[in-house]
Amino acid sequence: MTGTPLNATDSDAPRLHGEYKVPGGKLVVVDLDVADGAFADVSLSGDFFLEPDEALLDINSALEGLPESSTAAEIAAAVVASLPAEAVLFGFSAEAVAVAVRRALSKATHWSDHHWNIIAPTVLPTHMNVALDEVLTEEVGAGRRNPTLRFWDWEEPSVVIGSFQSVRNEVDPDGVARHGITVVRRISGGGAMFMEAGNCITYSLYLPQTLVDGISFADSYAFLDAWVMAALKQLGINAFYVPLNDIATDQGKIGGAAQKRLANGGMLHHVTMSYDIDADKMVEVLRIGKEKLSDKGTASAKKRVDPLRRQTGLARTEIVAAMMDVFSGRYGATPSELTGAELETARQRVASKFGTHEWLYRVP
Repeated sequence: MTGTPLNATDSDAPRLHGEYKVPGGKLVVVDLDVADGAFADVSLSGDFFLEPDEALLDINSALEGLPESSTAAEIAAAVVASLPAEAVLFGFSAEAVAVAVRRALSKATHWSDHHWNIIAPTVLPTHMNVALDEVLTEEVGAGRRNPTLRFWDWEEPSVVIGSFQSVRNEVDPDGVARHGITVVRRISGGGAMFMEAGNCITYSLYLPQTLVDGISFADSYAFLDAWVMAALKQLGINAFYVPLNDIATDQGKIGGAAQKRLANGGMLHHVTMSYDIDADKMVEVLRIGKEKLSDKGTASAKKRVDPLRRQTGLARTEIVAAMMDVFSGRYGATPSELTGAELETARQRVASKFGTHEWLYRVP
């Protein structure tokens, strides 16, 4: 006869096991039991470095007896409080321990815990692209859509400003009128994006916040874009994050990221990388471009926002295809499409929000 005995106790349950690979760091592993609602028999391990040796026992002891309901912040605080003043943690942190614990408890999730979808580039008006970011984030948070990677495509030249930016301070109205630029506001923070058809690679990740449970806001950027760095490396580009949200190479900045977390548990993480930016036009359209480069001239714009086309020699479509291949290979993602209902909701959201004067000028 197999199965769990009717009189099974906590001691009969399998030990809980959680792992977390720190981006750019080491693997942290936690094994533990839960007895009477509290952590028991906690064992921390991994390929990290820790001095002095006894600090490992201190961390285990600090986790013993913590309530099963402890938040990531509470777990990390307990670890920090347990460490002697001279302790050195190399390749991991108290927060990393907390992520591993939360994963063991199934409070935090791993990429492999989800079925991922990919939506290939689809030409849509820029207003629809920003509206879909809100709609699809809501859908993932509500559990009606699998976590999804979506690549943007568009035709009209556009400026997409951050949620908290001032239109007046960021956009030059003369340049906008002269070049026929569509200006829209997105739901995430961060800076303005100048986008012409074919000059950028933009993608959005829609995910449950459990994937970044216990990971700091700052660290979540590099964590969510690790697959992109791998794809770029495969293309011969050694890219890295410049905190908080810039992606760069030794030849200059190539992109930037932004995020938004919704109350229903959904999260948006999106990135725009320059492929073949017209830097002269950019500084005619964006005031911030002029200010940042006022003492350097537009020649520096071409260096500062260094295009992927020059660094790879590849077509934009080839770079996007390589990114999709790496994401699919890493996370087992399968193709998906925007549904009719999602598109209709996005159209309604454009009419009621993203296409309105009130939304665009909510920060004049």
